[in-house]
Amino acid sequence: METTPSTLNELASRAGKWLGLPAAAPERHTAAVVADRFDRIAWRDTYEQSAGLRELAEELNERHDSGTDLLCDAFLAAYKVRPRLRERAEMDPGRLVNHQVITSLVESPEFAELHRETAGDPYAAAMAVLAQAAALRGMLERSRGAQEQAEQARQAQQATEGAANAVGEALQQAAAEADEDGTVPAPAADAVRQAIRNAEAAEAAARQAVQDTAPALAAAAPGVRAAARNAAAKAARATRQEAALMRAWGVGPGELERMPFDQRARLAERLRSGRLAQWAELIGRFRQMAGGERARKVENATGELVGVTLGSDLSRVIPSELANLGLPELRAVFAARYAAGELMLYDSQGEQTTGQGAIIACVDTSHSMYEAGPGGVTREAWAKACALALLDQARHAGRDFVGILFSAADRIQVFRFPADQPAGIARVLDFAESFLGGGTSYQTPLSAAGELLEEEFDASARARGDIVMLTDDDCGVTEQWMRDWNDAKHRLGFRVFGVAVGAPRVGEADSVLDALCDNLRSIEDLTDVHAAADLFRLI
Repeated sequence: METTPSTLNELASRAGKWLGLPAAAPERHTAAVVADRFDRIAWRDTYEQSAGLRELAEELNERHDSGTDLLCDAFLAAYKVRPRLRERAEMDPGRLVNHQVITSLVESPEFAELHRETAGDPYAAAMAVLAQAAALRGMLERSRGAQEQAEQARQAQQATEGAANAVGEALQQAAAEADEDGTVPAPAADAVRQAIRNAEAAEAAARQAVQDTAPALAAAAPGVRAAARNAAAKAARATRQEAALMRAWGVGPGELERMPFDQRARLAERLRSGRLAQWAELIGRFRQMAGGERARKVENATGELVGVTLGSDLSRVIPSELANLGLPELRAVFAARYAAGELMLYDSQGEQTTGQGAIIACVDTSHSMYEAGPGGVTREAWAKACALALLDQARHAGRDFVGILFSAADRIQVFRFPADQPAGIARVLDFAESFLGGGTSYQTPLSAAGELLEEEFDASARARGDIVMLTDDDCGVTEQWMRDWNDAKHRLGFRVFGVAVGAPRVGEADSVLDALCDNLRSIEDLTDVHAAADLFRLI
């Protein structure tokens, strides 16, 4: 070891590499996904609102220092429309395992499917992270050796920075002790030389630690990639199922975006665990079918589309005729054909469509409606799915909707959905999930429906409402009640549609339901949503 004095300039020259090294070192990032301020705000807000994310972070942090950072990266990869990952060389060595995990996720073929459901939606991105929880735990466990090696590399880099600082401090001390001609006393000069040797040793150790990390990461890579594919596929299924569940219940993307995180989480849980949760697919198909039948309607036409005729009703002109208006040389021909009443029009026939008053669905919730038909679908599930589609029908037409649940004479529950007010999903679920049990009485629900239509007529002069009776039982009514019922129908002009659900005898020609209804059909195959398709063309 040298014990001779040196000049300050000589020492400064030898220490030059280490002076300001910590400040000049490239920034090492702890986040694998490049994010701006708004992305970080989205993560912070979502993390604060999601107890599930916080609990998962706490669990991971007990065994891995980088657990919260990993969840943030997984969230941002799912949330950002175009996620971009940092280069491996830019990462803090202690976060190289996180970088490998997120890289494996984003590069997996299954991630593209997941990303379609989560991009721009913080709630869906958080749900995707939670769906991958088990896989993230597994990937971190598989990478434990690599993580330990990466942590050693991080500590070695920190030691290098500390050694570089020590060089600067020793040089400052040497400068303080130097005489006027710049000669530094031997002890101070030796301290600078020793600090430089320490820094060189620390740098070599850090370089070796980083080199040793690469094989450890490579050894863990195959298992991480396989787990990442499984994790992305599982998360994609979970987010897709939840999105389908929301669509089935009529909750649109716009409504979901405005919904607070905790409220949306509670809604999703209720939809997954409610009485009709297993019938969400049936409900969705029913509503989709009804929407398709609405699209087939010809506005202001009557009945079912049967062909083409001639006339001058512009509301029924077929598209090829309208196309003539787009050609200047054919506009005169169109005008002449219109004047002569020779335009080609859609022709329809049958029962007149759409009333003006409310649509009222009377749904039987007696004990027998628990019975399952083909495919395991219960009578209640089919009837409720039909009723929810009728709610959509009313909303689309700007008509009030009323759902009446009934069973015995003293059991009835009324849910009103005025056309000028939002049909809140909580209220819709209350209607769909309520079940009264007991026997069956026609008079109570139909009397209530008639009173509602009379109330509507008195308040707004709207008549021609529609009542749909969904039941699996036949029961008697008194003669006086029947006379009053017919008087009300004549006075208010409403129609009554009957649906015998899973019980053909109820829909027979001599049944009480047949006597009450203007239009009656019997549904035996409860897996077939199209069995009631004409109902949505007529109402």
